[in-house]
Amino acid sequence: MSFIQLDNITKAFSEQGKPAVDKLSLKIKEGEIISLLGPSGCGKTTTLRMIAGFENPSSGSIKIDGASIVNESRALPPEKRGIGMVFQDYALFPHMTIAKNVMFGLNKWKMRDKKVRTKEVLELVGLEEYADRYPTQLSGGQQQRVALARALAPKPHVVLMDEPFSNLDAGLREKMRFDVTNILRRANTTAIIVTHDQKDAFAVSDRVVVMNEGIIQQIAAPKEMYRCPKNCFVAQFVGKTNLLTGKMDNDLRNIHTHIGKVTLPEESKERMENVTLSIRPEGCMLSEEGAYCGSVERVTYGGEYQELHVKLHNEPELSKAPMIIYAPVEQDVEIGSIVSFDIKPELVAMVE
Repeated sequence: MSFIQLDNITKAFSEQGKPAVDKLSLKIKEGEIISLLGPSGCGKTTTLRMIAGFENPSSGSIKIDGASIVNESRALPPEKRGIGMVFQDYALFPHMTIAKNVMFGLNKWKMRDKKVRTKEVLELVGLEEYADRYPTQLSGGQQQRVALARALAPKPHVVLMDEPFSNLDAGLREKMRFDVTNILRRANTTAIIVTHDQKDAFAVSDRVVVMNEGIIQQIAAPKEMYRCPKNCFVAQFVGKTNLLTGKMDNDLRNIHTHIGKVTLPEESKERMENVTLSIRPEGCMLSEEGAYCGSVERVTYGGEYQELHVKLHNEPELSKAPMIIYAPVEQDVEIGSIVSFDIKPELVAMVE
């Protein structure tokens, strides 16, 4: 049974304009961590704000734990929805101690219960020793954990997080992905996270919801989404990829493209004339006797790999783009050199 259910949610800010969110439906299980992922203006933050109660949908309904919080006739105010919110800038009160910041959402609790609950959530986020300090005395990562503790303190049905990692530097960002996920798991809290960063979404989520122009493009677990993107938008937005078009062979597994024959991981369920393929760069493996051959036009050092842009010898002269291939960092590859490679079927997917 769904713990959170959005049915045909639409939000239009003007009668003439295109909806910011268009007939969005989504079901979320209790304790699940979901990311809304997409570019700026795709509708992900508007969706979050409608769940929180900061925006009312033009149409559609929202239920949490079986109770209707938004429908055609009414919309519960934000404070009655049982929702905890972690804002992008954390929104901590600088003149209050960490303990008082956490207590802020417990105004209807008895003082004794406030203190007990504040101690519990500060222990949960690993900041019990910082209760008497002020936000300016904490690092960015610690402030984020305080904001999460404050959101968790009233024992909400769901925690909403808006771009929680965007203000952190790269090293701290990776640590906080782990910390936030660990805290949410230990609290057994249902969470919805908005992000434009694929790595953030993949690191923290059970499932990822990719959005574009107000419409859901795909809902899947991170591994499934990366290996089997539904369409060209998802394939290109979630990591880098090579898009090729071709015709399917009668065996339903081999696709004839302008670079040669490319094999699918398994037979297609139906015969398709024209096919678009997504081939991940790490699916292209350098090999001295590879089936494909080309000249290196560009080499970019990525730390964990080298990104090669390879112009294939059998490509048409006016071909759109070179193939992107990830090569081991220990391998010497120079611009202008000739390389051969094979394509692993496991990282080839048909897309719409």
